[in-house]
Amino acid sequence: MTQVTEQSHSLPQAPVAVQGGASVALVASFVRGATAAGLGLGVITVLVMVMWISSPFPDSDPTDALHVAAALWLLAHGTELVRTDTLTGAPAPMGIVPLLLVAVAAWPAHRAARDALEPAEGRPRPSAWSAPTMVASGYVMVGAPVVLYVAGGSFAADPLSALVHLPLVTFLAAATGAWNASGRPLGPLPDRVPQWLRAAVAAGRVSAALRSAAAGTITLLVGGAVLAVTATVWHGRAAQESFLGLSGEWSGRAALGLLALALLPNAAVWGAAYGLGPGFAVGTDATAAPLAATGTPALPDFPLLAAVPGEGPGTPLHWAAVAIPVVAGGALAWFTAGAAAPRHGERESAWSSGGTALTVLLGAVGCAGLMCLLAAASGGPLGTGRLSEFGPVWWLTGGAALLWTAGLGIPLALALRAWRLRTPGRGRGRGLLRRRGAATEGPAAAVTFTEAPPVPPAPPTGQAASDTSLDGGPGPLDDESELYDFLPADTWTARDPRDPRGPREDRWAALKESSGGLMPDFPPLPLPAPPTAPGPGARTTTDPEPAADPGAAATPPSPAPPASQAAEDPGGEPPKDPSGEPPEPSEEAAR
Repeated sequence: MTQVTEQSHSLPQAPVAVQGGASVALVASFVRGATAAGLGLGVITVLVMVMWISSPFPDSDPTDALHVAAALWLLAHGTELVRTDTLTGAPAPMGIVPLLLVAVAAWPAHRAARDALEPAEGRPRPSAWSAPTMVASGYVMVGAPVVLYVAGGSFAADPLSALVHLPLVTFLAAATGAWNASGRPLGPLPDRVPQWLRAAVAAGRVSAALRSAAAGTITLLVGGAVLAVTATVWHGRAAQESFLGLSGEWSGRAALGLLALALLPNAAVWGAAYGLGPGFAVGTDATAAPLAATGTPALPDFPLLAAVPGEGPGTPLHWAAVAIPVVAGGALAWFTAGAAAPRHGERESAWSSGGTALTVLLGAVGCAGLMCLLAAASGGPLGTGRLSEFGPVWWLTGGAALLWTAGLGIPLALALRAWRLRTPGRGRGRGLLRRRGAATEGPAAAVTFTEAPPVPPAPPTGQAASDTSLDGGPGPLDDESELYDFLPADTWTARDPRDPRGPREDRWAALKESSGGLMPDFPPLPLPAPPTAPGPGARTTTDPEPAADPGAAATPPSPAPPASQAAEDPGGEPPKDPSGEPPEPSEEAAR
């Protein structure tokens, strides 16, 4: 057995089994859907059977437990159940769907469609539309016998509700899986949409609107969950009495705890509807809202329902629930502003104010649509008469979500966009540089330069020899635009020996040019006037020593050029001795 298991990974049947084109891919998707239905049904069945086995005094046989498990699986898809063993004998509907069970049932279908479109070597892939269709078909083929199986139990499925909800929920779950496997693309809007709207939602605005809608919806749900848990803890004594009174054994209490956990997402949606303003129905003609709780609630004995406020006007503590949509509007605006102005100060890549407001409006519409769907799925009847209405009204909840998120999100997003496009510290930074520049424009004695050791002259070769004019004046390299634009690697080392500027002055000049005028001017260094060479027969005189220049201390002595250069350039500047005076001309130069 171990050898077969170890060798099964290298068997060559996989490429052979998939050779058949698209038909094999469709059949494989169908099988994946049927397998996904079996997995979801099996998970719920295992939980129910564990609860039944752990019960010390089960009042039914395993067949009834299996009927309950199958009914819960159908209820997780939105199918309305009908209870037949009531006290009055009249059938009573039960339509509140535990939203946590919806995730348990829909996740296998989502995963099956996503795996069907995953690329694999030697396996044909179905199209993006055929994969979820075939997965849903295989799923429904398993669900149809389950509907017939629960017809003889205590919880029967409504045939019309099962015909509508089971294929719809399955196809939506499979379609999201296929969309996820395809890279979550967002195609262009249809042609029947006006051109101005299609142009406005282009350039990533659809994805930004979807992200902001998801952020607003998640914020509403998290706030509703916090409100529900806080209210349950506030009414902890009543919730504890309800929990202990419904069951006396630990197995029954465990089952009750699991049911409360499965209904916790429903409580989050109800709390979000309460914070939005419309509230939720707690029976026929009874509503719980922040402003007031009207009517007489018909609440069954359940721990989560113990937190519902009683009849009467609201208090400031109830009014504090409106902080939930305020935070949701801020979250929607924050995500939209992050996409509208991704970088501080870059106005070229930012969206316009109208585009930002339109994206917020699209996000608010998406958030309202999601809240409509969740409100409709979280409520339903718990019986007949006064128990026929429970949960939030979907259109009131969606409308309130649209008003809150759009009314708060648009101005907040525009304000955040303007704040992100500001230029931080523009005036203060310029003033600081101006003050620093004024401080450096003092006398030359404020900047002290130490005499650098003489640099050995480099022999002028090639282009370096042509950079110096014959009369000793500044050559083409003295222009800063040419000196620091695309310099070779040896610019800082191969220097003209007659250049009076040191390496420190060169670095200051380069920094000043690259700063764009923000750095102060470096004090200029006076250049000594080159003396003219005496002509033939002229009498040689010695000029008096010039007066000491305050900036002369900052100028290091220029090294003497080589003797060969002085001999080749008779019209140039004669070399100077270290004392600063020109040497006596030779007899050959005088002749």
